[in-house]
Amino acid sequence: MNELFTSLLHSVGLAWWVEVKTETPDCTYYFGPFAEAKAAEDSKAGYVADLEQEGAQGITVSVKRCKPAKLTVSNDLGEQRSQGIVRAFSS
Repeated sequence: MNELFTSLLHSVGLAWWVEVKTETPDCTYYFGPFAEAKAAEDSKAGYVADLEQEGAQGITVSVKRCKPAKLTVSNDLGEQRSQGIVRAFSS
């Protein structure tokens, strides 16, 4: 029943999401949806710990009501990192 309620909230843009932004890599991640802000707040630490373990740096976290179109948004589009070198793709 809770999943149905959460899906309804999400469909109308009223579900809660954990938004995690990282500087390295330059990405925004969305985790959710949650029916209540407290549930999202309680989950923040686990998401941050996972990203830190993967080497993410410059992490900021917020809990908000939204309806993300994508769960991961990379702001490093058009670049490939290889051995510390950034290579931009050309068209």
